[in-house]
Amino acid sequence: MAAITVSKLQKNYGSVNALNGISFSVQKGSLFGIIGADGAGKSSLMRILVTLTNSDSGQVSVLEKNVDSDYQFIRSQIGYMPQRFSLYQDLSVKENLLFFADIYGVKSRQRKERFEKLLSFSRLEQFQNRRAAHLSGGMKQKLALCCALIHTPDILILDEPTTGVDPVSRNEFWDILKDLRKQGITIVVSTPYMDEASMCEQLLILHKGEILKNGTPEELLHSYPYLIYRVGKDSGSLIFKTPSILPDGIKLLYPSSGMMHVVLQNRDISKESVFSTVKSIFPEINFIESITPGIEDLFILLISERQ
Repeated sequence: MAAITVSKLQKNYGSVNALNGISFSVQKGSLFGIIGADGAGKSSLMRILVTLTNSDSGQVSVLEKNVDSDYQFIRSQIGYMPQRFSLYQDLSVKENLLFFADIYGVKSRQRKERFEKLLSFSRLEQFQNRRAAHLSGGMKQKLALCCALIHTPDILILDEPTTGVDPVSRNEFWDILKDLRKQGITIVVSTPYMDEASMCEQLLILHKGEILKNGTPEELLHSYPYLIYRVGKDSGSLIFKTPSILPDGIKLLYPSSGMMHVVLQNRDISKESVFSTVKSIFPEINFIESITPGIEDLFILLISERQ
């Protein structure tokens, strides 16, 4: 059963097509990821799903309700965490939770149990009297998530929730999302981080308002058509400057974690030949190895084919 269905969705800002007739669905109880660079249309899509922005054309249903006509019901059933921290900085952790409990009409007899549960799983118990302004970036995001969950929504929609958050807090945040998924909550999360994308059950790759690919991470990576190598040196990162013209047989050459990924146009080129060709451009390299492409490699390939 689909928790969210989007059909031929169009959203324009003047002459800019933020969303260009996209269609997809999100299955109930799934962890659905949307990846794309800045300007891909992720935030516009999120705001339409949570009924904060109207589309120009197309159909969107959430829990089988239309986002235009049934927005009050939809708002009561979803939790939304926008890209920017939007809680009250001068209120404490507990006061923010109390405020959102009032907004969502959470009855007083239910609050104590929910507060304890949310503060426990977010590890904010000992900070509940601290003002939001004095929390770290990771703690602020956890608090925002708690406020989005205070009314126990069926669907959780998160717009780049870990942007600017340190790696440890990012991992903790995703552990929380996985636990929520096990509880049956449908989660839609946008992210610019490719390592986070691989943790989702279903992925939608969005670029300039259009869907490039949609499927499970395994399905998407299985569709990668080229042989790919990683080249580098034993110590230190490569100083990378893309040559204006790529050598024959090489489709893409780009940096990745201090090394370079080399995508071959032709699978018949030998490993030794690839190494020799790349070393003529970057003399400092001293090793080459074949690798399995990741989500980042697929994303770069798809973007390059649209240019």
